[in-house]
Amino acid sequence: MATLLIKNATLVTPKGKNSLKGYEMNKLHIENNAALFARDGIIEYVGPTSSCPTSNADEIIDAQGKVMLPGFVDSHTHLIFGGFRPDEFEWRMKGDSYMSIMERGGGIQSTVNATREASLKELVKKGEWFINRMVDMGITTVEAKSGYGLSLESELKMLEAINCLAENPERKLKVISTFLGAHAVPKEYKGRTGEYVDLIIKEMLPAVKGKAKFCDIFTEKNVFEIEDSRRLLTAAKEMGFDLKLHADEIVTLGGAELAGELGAVSADHLLHVSDEGIKKMAEAGTVATLLPLTAFSLKEPFAPARKFIEAGAAVALATDLNPGSCFSGSIPLTIALACIYMNMSVEETITALTLNGAAACGIADKTGSLEVGKDADVVLLHFDNYKVLPYYVGMNCVETVISEGKIVARNH
Repeated sequence: MATLLIKNATLVTPKGKNSLKGYEMNKLHIENNAALFARDGIIEYVGPTSSCPTSNADEIIDAQGKVMLPGFVDSHTHLIFGGFRPDEFEWRMKGDSYMSIMERGGGIQSTVNATREASLKELVKKGEWFINRMVDMGITTVEAKSGYGLSLESELKMLEAINCLAENPERKLKVISTFLGAHAVPKEYKGRTGEYVDLIIKEMLPAVKGKAKFCDIFTEKNVFEIEDSRRLLTAAKEMGFDLKLHADEIVTLGGAELAGELGAVSADHLLHVSDEGIKKMAEAGTVATLLPLTAFSLKEPFAPARKFIEAGAAVALATDLNPGSCFSGSIPLTIALACIYMNMSVEETITALTLNGAAACGIADKTGSLEVGKDADVVLLHFDNYKVLPYYVGMNCVETVISEGKIVARNH
C-alpha cells in the first residue's frame, strides 16, 4: 500500500463535508508545524507533526516553510472543444458584444462547427494539454462540460472525450462530467427552440444518462428562456441528473430564482443576478459559482460576491476556461480578481476554490478540505504565508501538487 507523509507544514484548510455559507467561508483551520499522512490516496492523519503516529512512508516531504492547502477545484470549465477563436477576441476589443458576435455567425456556433469536425482523439489530446496546465496551478479536480456538439452524435463524442480523461489510469486529477446540450440553439433549429428542447429531452438525455453527472443549460434571453429551461431541467432531474445553470450572465432573467426553485447544485456566472435570486439560492443551498475571469475578459461588471456572502449563500470560484468568452484557466488571476475587484477575503477565496468548489461538483464529502477520510488532494506553496496568493498578483505560488496521494506536479 502506497503511503505519503508531509511534515512541518503550515496547514490551511476549511473543514466539513458540505459547502461553507456566508461568513463561515472565512473560517479556516490554521496550524503550524502540521503533518498529513495518507495511505492509498486517503488521509489517515492530519495534525501536529510531533503527534503523527508514524515518521515513515514511501514518500516523505519536509514542508518546512511551506503552506499546505487542499487542492483547488475548478468547478466550471469547457475544456473540450474543437478549434480556437482569437479573431473574436479582437472583435470584442473593438467593441462588439458577445451577443452580436453570436448573431453574425461567431460565438458558440463557430466552435460547434469545429467540434463536430474534430475526432475523438483530437479532443482528448487537447483536453490533456489543458489538464497539464491546470495541474501546475494546483487544480486537483476539474468539471468539464459538453455543449459544443449540439447534436446527439457530437455531444456523445464530447462526453466520451471527457470520460477518457476521467478514466485514464495515469490521470493527474479528478474530472467531473456535465452534459450541456442546451448551450445554444444549433443553426439547424434556428427559430425552433422548443423543438430543440424536445430533442434534448426525448433523445439526448436518455442517451447520455450515466455518462454525465450533471445537466446544465444556458438560461439566457433569446437563447433558452425560463420556461424552456424549467422544462428541460425538470426532465433531467426526473432522470437522475444533478442540475447546474448558466444563469443571469448577460441580462437579469430569473435564472437564479429557477436554480433555487429546482434545487440546483449550482448556478453559475450571475453577473446580473437579482436580489430575489440571491435570496432564493441562499435558501435552497444552491452554490453560487462566480467566474471573474469571464467578466474580466468581457469587460463586464463582476458578480456581486459580497451580496451572496451577506445573504448566507455559498460562493465558489471557477475559471470558465472556454474558447470564446474566457480563453484562460488561470487560478492565480482568478484569486487576484476575486480579492481585488470582488472584495472577497483571502480566506473566502480559498474556501471558494476548495471546499465550495467541491460542493459545486457534488463531491465535498471526498475532497475540498484536508481531513481524515478524504482524498489526499494537496497543494504546497513556495511560501509560508497563504496571504501571498493574491499578493503575488497573477503569478503561480504552487510548488508541489498531490492528487490522491501521488505527486503530479513540481514547480521549481
